[in-house]
Amino acid sequence: MHILVDYRPALRARTGVGEYMHEIIRAYTAAHDDEVAAFTSSWRDRPDAGTAERLGARVVDRRVPVRVLNFLWHRLQWPPVEALAGSVDVVHAAHPLMIPSRRAARVVTVHDLYFLDHLEGTHGEIRRDYPALTARHARAAEAVVTPSQYTKDLVVSRLAVPAERVYACPFGAPTWQQLGRQPNSPTDGYFLFVGTLVARKNLTTLLDAYARLLTIRSDSPRLVIAGAATPAATPWLQRLEQPPLAGHVNHIGYVSEAAREQLYAGARALLMPSLDEGFGVPALEAMAAGVPVIASNRGSLPEVVGDAGTLLDPADVDGFASAMERIVRDRAWAMERGAAGIARAGSFTWRATALRLRQAYVDAVARRRSDTTGPSGGTR
Repeated sequence: MHILVDYRPALRARTGVGEYMHEIIRAYTAAHDDEVAAFTSSWRDRPDAGTAERLGARVVDRRVPVRVLNFLWHRLQWPPVEALAGSVDVVHAAHPLMIPSRRAARVVTVHDLYFLDHLEGTHGEIRRDYPALTARHARAAEAVVTPSQYTKDLVVSRLAVPAERVYACPFGAPTWQQLGRQPNSPTDGYFLFVGTLVARKNLTTLLDAYARLLTIRSDSPRLVIAGAATPAATPWLQRLEQPPLAGHVNHIGYVSEAAREQLYAGARALLMPSLDEGFGVPALEAMAAGVPVIASNRGSLPEVVGDAGTLLDPADVDGFASAMERIVRDRAWAMERGAAGIARAGSFTWRATALRLRQAYVDAVARRRSDTTGPSGGTR
């Protein structure tokens, strides 16, 4: 097969979506002999010289502004991808909206559906296009890829996509250079949060719980917040400058892939009180590093963490504070949690995901060839 994968979210700082597309290409090319190309499109950003080698894939780079191309694709379903990238058998979009094609099977990726109920946390084309178009595109696509069974179930129930067209292809655990051989919860370490600072990440509970911890133990480890700030982050960042948090919390911004292992190496525990997650990459990264995980029991986090971490209601401020206090007080428990995380992380492999993804592509091609009706009911 000739497969074209949307690589545009990975051109800049690779957060969840970009990381997922980067890693599935790497895993797929390592496991299969199909010809894979990574599609990039931007007026300013170019893939660096080593991208093709790192991915094991050809790079198709077009100097077309992302916003312009997305508007044409989302709203007009034009131009067909073949006009930009040549003939392919499968075109895999990084997001819920299809990339139009003449003949290629169309695969979309639904990372989560939080935006359907929380438009206030969205902007730009996500606010403009996703709520109006996602269900129609997901039903018309020949296959839908999700990062978790939780998100698959939502796609089936909320978007009315037949279950046999939806493929749960989870993230694989990272292979750290030094971490992951034994539990990691250094006594001089810090509590760690990793994620973009948006409402869904529930920083309010995190800061309330940490402030509560400081009233219990004034010598508590500091809190490090690693993630890009958004306009929604302003109230949280302002709190960091005021008592009781001032001097105890550091916001260090986005941390690159190259620096992430060092970040986890210094962590005493990962805190993840999210209101919803389509997968929850930091939880898997922390477990693979042997770092204890304290997370919410919402979204996909129970599926990812299982019994290897501490799962709490995202509104349970006292529960999060108590779990943090126990990490500090009970080193044996912290190390046991770290060991459980290492064992759990071992069940998430990119190779298994690549095998599942190939099945999605094969099935999508078969459906495209047998299905003669387009997304609006007309003949292709």
